Amino acid sequence: KQEKKEKINKDINTKKKQNNTGVNFILFMVLVISLVYFFSSLITGKISNLTEIISLLTIVLFTITLIITGITLKVRKKNLFLVGSICIVVFYLINLSDIFNIINIDSSVEVEDFRDRSITEVMKWASNNKVEIIQEYEFNDMVGEYKVISQNHPAGTKVKSISSLTVSVCEGPSPYKELILPNMVSWDTERVIDFVNSNYLSNVNVQFVESGEPQYTVIEQDKIGNVRRNEEINLVFSIGEEINYEEKFKLIDFTNKSKFETILYLKQHYMGYELVEEYSKDIKKGNVMDQSIEAGTMVKVNDWIKITISKGPEITVPDLTKYSVDEITNWIIKNKLKIKFVNKYDSVIKKNGVISASYKKGDKIPQGTVVEVTISNGQLKMGKFKTIADFKLWADKYSIRYEEQHEFSSTVKAGEVISYSVNKGDTIKNEDVIIIKISDGEKKVVPDLNGLSKNAVEDKLKSLGLNYTFIYKSNNSVAEGKAFKQSISAGSEVSEGTTITITISTGKAATNTGGSSSSTPAPSVPVPTPTPTPTPTPPAACVVTTCTINSSINNIKNNTTGFDYTANEINKIMNSLCPGVKYNIVGTMDSGMASGSIVSGIKPGSVFSTCTTDAYTIVIAR
Repeated sequence: KQEKKEKINKDINTKKKQNNTGVNFILFMVLVISLVYFFSSLITGKISNLTEIISLLTIVLFTITLIITGITLKVRKKNLFLVGSICIVVFYLINLSDIFNIINIDSSVEVEDFRDRSITEVMKWASNNKVEIIQEYEFNDMVGEYKVISQNHPAGTKVKSISSLTVSVCEGPSPYKELILPNMVSWDTERVIDFVNSNYLSNVNVQFVESGEPQYTVIEQDKIGNVRRNEEINLVFSIGEEINYEEKFKLIDFTNKSKFETILYLKQHYMGYELVEEYSKDIKKGNVMDQSIEAGTMVKVNDWIKITISKGPEITVPDLTKYSVDEITNWIIKNKLKIKFVNKYDSVIKKNGVISASYKKGDKIPQGTVVEVTISNGQLKMGKFKTIADFKLWADKYSIRYEEQHEFSSTVKAGEVISYSVNKGDTIKNEDVIIIKISDGEKKVVPDLNGLSKNAVEDKLKSLGLNYTFIYKSNNSVAEGKAFKQSISAGSEVSEGTTITITISTGKAATNTGGSSSSTPAPSVPVPTPTPTPTPTPPAACVVTTCTINSSINNIKNNTTGFDYTANEINKIMNSLCPGVKYNIVGTMDSGMASGSIVSGIKPGSVFSTCTTDAYTIVIAR
């Protein structure tokens, strides 16, 4: 009985130890998850301000304390801590899934109808629901300024099914809208002012002349019918039969009157004026804020007055790189500015952080100014590309700088990429210039073809994997059918598939013989003593000038659409890099290369000499 009892106790203690180990392991995993959550929140920028960091740290410290207490307790009391730890794990996992966008917790959120609502409301909603807002500005008469005209996703669309929401924002009445301009002849000044202001006409000129027509009425206008709001319109008013230059009148108060209304009044009374603009936080942009002669003063014709027009409030630009996107938008709307967001990858600035703004801290700008703000998309990683064309499309899309370098390769085909200076998955740094090493194919040494027959030339070049074209010329010293010149000199290193132009002799040049067909003997003519031929002065030795084609040819090629070289472009290369070198440009249809591509005769590293008597041949694909 005693042995049996001891065995039972031993089994119970073993089981307790096993349970104790399992519970401790679970509590330890809770600790790991809490630390992962803490550091993930900081790294991803989900927690940014000090208050949120302190709150997060408090939760993590509480979790650590709970786990340490649970591990040190006896087995019976551990179960309660185990339940509490599981609840904490659920909390952390839900928040981690939100950080890494693993699940959409609230999949029922729908896009609201933002039409005729302030853009401020849109941005607040977008921030709460983690939706990117793209703003587009357009003119509209029916919607208030800075209110939404339309949206690209209708109300009711599930937020989880869209990546961004584009809203069209009203920037006021359109200056380009057409309207029908009525015949204003006989209209008085008040009626004209009311029509101009209510229809947002911005380019109306007025003139007052002496006339027998009723005073201060329109007697001429240059346009009637369809006109744009910003189109120039000229109106002539009657000032009466005669101007009284001595009559005085009481000057009105121009404060808050429109520029057009003020100018009309001054011209109506034949007063001289000067217009200046200043910032004002109280007077609407375009309205009068000050006048050099006080209202109520008695003035007369030809008196001079200075009118100050409001430019709206003087807006001092803050350091926008310290603002969030929501804060920038609110600042823009409050100051009646316009915003243009541009997205760009950045290796330093976190995602959704501000990289730069078109105006720096302390700049003064008026209302209506467009402020361009560049927002970070976060870090850009190097991708994997099938072809160099794919890489260039990607690099150009993200404004990544790159440079091509060519070298021979026995393993990589000509035109294909050997390597990139940045490995797949590496972060592209802001200052990086990616070097692309491009294969020129297997290196081949050009043989000496002079004196060989056409068939022998073909056999030799085919065996080396080189292409060729033939041209034919007479040569008095080389037998017919033999090669006597080649476009690329013997010993030159070229890539496989390069085309060489070989000149084949057609034999001696034909000579003309002359003679008399008359049977009458020619009269005897005394033979003059021949003048001794002077010994020719040997030409001065050629001063050898050589040049080496550098990478400029690649730069020109990259900027030429479709790699389409023209003779003018090749001339530009040769004349700028190798002045004085003789060369010919020929085309070939046998290269298998894109039209306009340089087949042979010129590439980075080619060396040319001004002392070569024969012209170099440059071959381009046709």
